[in-house]
Amino acid sequence: MMNMLSFGSFLAEMEGVQRVFWIIALAASLVFVIQTVITFIGLGTDMDVDAGPDSIDGLGDSVEDGSLSGLFSFRNLINFLLGYGWAGVLLHDSIGSRLLLQIVAIAVGIAFVAAFVFMFRQLMKLSHDGSFRMTEAVGLTADVYLRIPASRTGRGKVQLSVKGSIHEIDAVTDRGTEIPTGDHVRIVGVLGDDLLLVE
Repeated sequence: MMNMLSFGSFLAEMEGVQRVFWIIALAASLVFVIQTVITFIGLGTDMDVDAGPDSIDGLGDSVEDGSLSGLFSFRNLINFLLGYGWAGVLLHDSIGSRLLLQIVAIAVGIAFVAAFVFMFRQLMKLSHDGSFRMTEAVGLTADVYLRIPASRTGRGKVQLSVKGSIHEIDAVTDRGTEIPTGDHVRIVGVLGDDLLLVE
């Protein structure tokens, strides 16, 4: 209780902008730690609100097909706030102009998103089991990681676990309506080296 009171006093002594930076930094850090732990124990899509990046691999695909759902994912929002908040905390006393401080903090937040996208892609490559064959996925249940457009009008992305390894694979559906991020689907076929058919 004393620690909470001390921390509350610590925040109360700050000016408004500095206090906001501290709150954003601490809240984003807490959510980031929880996300990271859940992702590495194989429950990543349950934690993502839009869960979609691709936020990560689907980032490029989602922007190219006109959808920004991969870019504006909950995971990327937390990455942005993590960089933005801590940049504001650390540079508050060094940058006198509040406008310049905001600009620098936003730039750092964007850099954090780019850095985490890159690192996550590398980690996914390292965790990829070279013996995995696409046909092994048929019949399995997967989580929709990036929305799947209706009637094969575009690609989405699903995440599934095979032999203890997490895989993110492009997917399409014959269903007449879009399958939103977070839904569960069954894999019914393989349409190529990197494409699944789901329902």
